[in-house]
Amino acid sequence: MTDFLPSYVQGAWWTPNDPSTGSGTQGRGTEVRDASTGELVTTVSTEGLDLAAALEYARTTGHASLAALTFHQRALLLKQFALALTARKDELYAISARTGATKADSWVDIDGGIGVLFSYSGKGRRELPNSRVYVDGPVEVLSKDGSFLGRHVYTTLPGVAVQINAFNFPVWGSLEKLAPAFLAGMPTLVKPATPTGYLAEAMVRILVESGLLPEGSLQLVSGSVPDLFENLRLGDLVGFTGSASTAQALRQHPSVQTGGVRFTAETDSINASVLGTDATEGTPEFDAYVRQLVTEMTTKAGQKCTAIRRAIVPTASADAVIAAVQARIDQKTVLGDPRAEGVTMGPLASTAQRDEVLRQVRKLEDAGGRVVVGGTDAPEVRWADGSTGDAPEGAFVSPVLLRFDDAQADAVHEVEAFGPVSSLITYDTVAEASDIVNRGGGSLVTSIATHDPAQAVELATRIAPFNGRMLLLDRDDARTSTGHGSPMPGLVHGGPGRAGGGEELGGIRAVLHHMQRTAVQGSPEMLTALTGVWHAGAAAHSDGRHPFRKSLAELRIGEQIVSASREVTLDDIETFAHFTGDTFYAHMDEKAAAANPFFPGRVAHGYLLVSWAAGLFVDPEPGPVLANYGLENLRFITPVSPGDSIRVELTAKQITPRETDEYGEVRWDAVIRNQNDEIVATYDVLTLVSKEPA
Repeated sequence: MTDFLPSYVQGAWWTPNDPSTGSGTQGRGTEVRDASTGELVTTVSTEGLDLAAALEYARTTGHASLAALTFHQRALLLKQFALALTARKDELYAISARTGATKADSWVDIDGGIGVLFSYSGKGRRELPNSRVYVDGPVEVLSKDGSFLGRHVYTTLPGVAVQINAFNFPVWGSLEKLAPAFLAGMPTLVKPATPTGYLAEAMVRILVESGLLPEGSLQLVSGSVPDLFENLRLGDLVGFTGSASTAQALRQHPSVQTGGVRFTAETDSINASVLGTDATEGTPEFDAYVRQLVTEMTTKAGQKCTAIRRAIVPTASADAVIAAVQARIDQKTVLGDPRAEGVTMGPLASTAQRDEVLRQVRKLEDAGGRVVVGGTDAPEVRWADGSTGDAPEGAFVSPVLLRFDDAQADAVHEVEAFGPVSSLITYDTVAEASDIVNRGGGSLVTSIATHDPAQAVELATRIAPFNGRMLLLDRDDARTSTGHGSPMPGLVHGGPGRAGGGEELGGIRAVLHHMQRTAVQGSPEMLTALTGVWHAGAAAHSDGRHPFRKSLAELRIGEQIVSASREVTLDDIETFAHFTGDTFYAHMDEKAAAANPFFPGRVAHGYLLVSWAAGLFVDPEPGPVLANYGLENLRFITPVSPGDSIRVELTAKQITPRETDEYGEVRWDAVIRNQNDEIVATYDVLTLVSKEPA
């Protein structure tokens, strides 16, 4: 791969040396080299690329393609994307080695990215409706008679999600942004970092060749985008991963400040890991702490936004931690070309990155840091053929641990050497440890290694406002924990302050970042039409056929059955009490019940009423209704005394076909009323119903 790295825009592959473009950039561009050998891999340039046209293509063709799909349909496509990448991931692993990634590093990047697709596919089908509008929160009743309601809905932003990624995780970094944007219905234009963009290009190529991508839903720009923000507008969104200084500059652009372009950032972070005072040498927590620290220094050669930059340990444990770190690196770390047998840590992504890391280490030394593990001299490495020697053309740096005697030195809390580098700082009290953590100015993650719940709680409550994520590490979770530096799709990946203030992940929250939350006020009928969810007060109807006799193809929102009434007797209450064992005094002791401010005397069990309600509305014969799989939102409102009667109104509230099954889900609005038409109980009944008539 020594030609220009292609971009994928407007449904076609584009290169600057393509004669059809007339760009005339042959021989220009940025050279990208193998991180281990210095061999030329490719050249990157966007000279001649019509970025404005690519953005407009996303807003029009891409948006229309995705808007035609429901959340569930998009979620299923994410699963298909994951399967397509899985089938060809060996190709990605081979390319990833050229970036300096070991097999283990590549697993985090490639399999981790694929895992994000699988995760969002599942969450989309479980937690989102099979529709295009997401309803948020309960109904707000705005009039006494219920004719005027308010509700919050999320709708897809009409623009393009521009995703600017860092060099360290070219696959995972792209897919963590693509998955929620795609699920929200927003087309993506991804711009990977130049040093490793060829791996992102290979990933996009697999997706393009799969034939699964809706037209315009994904574009790739390989190279710089100097006029990007000038071509953005209201409805567009930028997701940025990179340096805090670059993020700050981008935030100041008029398109963001006054043009309505949404901007989220995940930036560099001076993350910390605290060793508790109870976690002394020989404890499981001490051992887990050291393992984690070395892992974070050496995985991806420390090129992780979540890596531990500050190891905060009790003064009495400092020497033991340093010795244990040195021993573990000596035992476990083999530096070299990732293609060589036995190598556990590869080079940095480029020689430029190597030089930058060494510059930052010198800054830390100048500020008082003493190198206590490793060094900055050119290391001996293992070559691909198994031999060892110097690698002047490779971007290799040994793991380095510095020690700061002054915990208040500004540099240790401000300077990030984005490589296999950490600094050790000591503390004497939990309050002091918390203050040191918070000097980082906002972090993606801090871990705490302790088996003392009181210490964990004190530290966590003090530092939580300054962190997007916290790991509480002890002997009980050390073996199963995914570790300090592993964001999970369902949890926040982001952090306050210096860390950027964004959330790239976080389950469905990340999907909603790509949508607009709007308060809608109107009648029950209008809100039902907009949301696809029946609202009390909207038209309810019946054609005389029991709704349980109807398949999903036949059932309509608002179909309702109103049952006959059934009287509740004292004998019924006592029979239920003895049969179930629920002899709570409110049901069995008249005097005690009457003394309770909530009851007029003995009352029927709420669960008796719900059980009877099922008997009142059910159609017992086999048919489209396959199963009742639960109740939700059950509330008991008005007590029912002996001699009262109840009836039930059951209304089809929401219909959700399953894309891959021959059945779907129906949510029924259930209301139990007494003889005075007062509401006794409300809840949702959930059933599985066949899609088609038998």
